[in-house]
Amino acid sequence: MKFSFLALLCAAFLGVHPTFSGYIKSKTGPRDNSETIFEGILHSRSYFYVGGSYIPNSNESGDSAISTRQLYVEHLVPAKVTQKYPIVMIHGNGMTGTNFLNTPDGRPGWADYFMSKGYELYIVDQPSRGRSTWQQGVDGPQSTFDTLTIEQRFTATRRFNLWPQAHLHTQWPGNGSRGDPTFDNFYVSMMPFLMSNVEASVRMHNAGVELLDKIGPAIILTHSQSGQYGWSIADARSLLVKAIVTIEPMGPPFINAVFPPLLAARPYGLTEIPVAFTPPIQSVSDISTVAVASTPNFTCIQQSAPARKLANLGKIPVLFITSESGYHTVYDECSVDFLRQAGVQVNHVALADVGIFGNGHMMFMEKNSFQIVDEVIRPWLENTF
Repeated sequence: MKFSFLALLCAAFLGVHPTFSGYIKSKTGPRDNSETIFEGILHSRSYFYVGGSYIPNSNESGDSAISTRQLYVEHLVPAKVTQKYPIVMIHGNGMTGTNFLNTPDGRPGWADYFMSKGYELYIVDQPSRGRSTWQQGVDGPQSTFDTLTIEQRFTATRRFNLWPQAHLHTQWPGNGSRGDPTFDNFYVSMMPFLMSNVEASVRMHNAGVELLDKIGPAIILTHSQSGQYGWSIADARSLLVKAIVTIEPMGPPFINAVFPPLLAARPYGLTEIPVAFTPPIQSVSDISTVAVASTPNFTCIQQSAPARKLANLGKIPVLFITSESGYHTVYDECSVDFLRQAGVQVNHVALADVGIFGNGHMMFMEKNSFQIVDEVIRPWLENTF
């Protein structure tokens, strides 16, 4: 592996700490990660925090304080930035920004791929999670996913077959069960998470807005739980969010699905916290809804006609990706319909429809992860900008 001595010398002179990372470059032939070669890429790495505030330390007397609600941001910059906008990458529930750095079986992750294409990256840990510390007695109660939940929903879905498409899952590396080295490596990365979706939403929204105010215009990439944060952050900073790439975002509208209890949720459609509508609303009761379809463990609820529009999201292009086998296959169409009814420009890609098969909810960790980003996300971004 060869790197320019001049590039190293310049990096040292400029005070940049160079890091050699890997990315996968496809060989001639089928584009999957089993037929790839490893190359290195020079980039710099730094980190910073945004958000947060000092509050009195109740365990100490006098002028003592602790910090809470801050957002950890890892900043990765390839040696040659060629793309106009950076990407802010926000992970899902129970996880951290390490999701995007590499896969549990040791392959480079989406961060390496995007840097190889010239993108500057900002990868976060949600407030009260990972390196964005949770403060006892200040932050709300936490929960943790157990191994059975991870196996059932993410890694060994064929074995449990809890929804109609679960048996199609073939792309997870390894058998997806406790005791398998890849599963074990993935599971030990799990983090406790705030039990309140409202609390988590408020904190990530506030910190995310502050991050955009600091770094300027950006593309937001969300996954699962963080899907709702993309909508609310873009609503607050519509001029700074240039596009949203969302991987199976939290849904469906207004109610939970697939996994009981199927309780009301996301009162603003796809968010727990307020977003702006046109005509404006005074409270959630102003949003009139109707059930348009129902199957076991899923009811699709939409706005009654005429639907209110999401006032600040209409001009932001959205790429919405659904796997072939994940539980979002049950209801992502309903979420897409809600967005379109509300005036959002959504390009919905069901991976099976474009010849990418076997993926589940954690597609960016799976065996063909680079095929997805290379054949779906990269071309869409290039066509958008």
